[in-house]
Amino acid sequence: MNTGFIFFIFLLPFLVYSSQDNELVPPRWDVYDNGKIYDITHRITAETPTGISQTGIGEEYLRLHDSMRNGSDYNFSIIKLPAHSGTHVDAPGHFYENYFEAGFDVDSLDLRVLNGPALLVDVPRDTNITAEVMKSLNIPKGVRRVLFRTLNSDRRLMWEKRFDTSYVGFMKDGAQWLKDNTDIKLVGIDYLSVAAYDHLVSAHRVFLKNREIILVEGLKLKDLEAGMYVVHCLPLRLYGAEGCPIRCILIK
Repeated sequence: MNTGFIFFIFLLPFLVYSSQDNELVPPRWDVYDNGKIYDITHRITAETPTGISQTGIGEEYLRLHDSMRNGSDYNFSIIKLPAHSGTHVDAPGHFYENYFEAGFDVDSLDLRVLNGPALLVDVPRDTNITAEVMKSLNIPKGVRRVLFRTLNSDRRLMWEKRFDTSYVGFMKDGAQWLKDNTDIKLVGIDYLSVAAYDHLVSAHRVFLKNREIILVEGLKLKDLEAGMYVVHCLPLRLYGAEGCPIRCILIK
């Protein structure tokens, strides 16, 4: 018998095993069904940005408590991460102590606001979101959910682990104009805070004062067409939490 053939027969089981092993590649999609569904949630990794760190959330955000590699019958992980990291939602208790004490937490947020028709708009790239900018966007009355795409997406700030205070957000007057002149109840934006850094407290307090507007922050809006979609955002039911990572998708 040919020695080369014998050698091939000897290697065949290893080749088959290797081929099967190489097929164990998990699918990770951002776009489904040729653009029908878009995942606008940033993946959580050790480098996911948060406002309380310059190095991301760190490797300890996900730790194996029980490991099959170490002899356990199963893998069992423990999650530990800031509530306001990556793509997340704010509850009224985030900037109002009386609301926090009264229990206006993530579990109290209205899913009817977090799900439904939404408008994706482009903000002028050379400015924060002021009252004048809000006027210029000409958002029609009756629109209840708006996702604001800004220079943050162009700069890919959500892909950086360092918290960047130069991000674009709402100034206090912009937040007040939106509240007074539109029907918007869901405000989404493409960085960790809907409020510009210099108006961090004041703009948040305008939005959250009446407990009617829900803020979704850190959205992945790059490369999408502006226009109408259906948005679905679902936070965990974290009792007592003033914020929470959230999974959001757009359906065209």
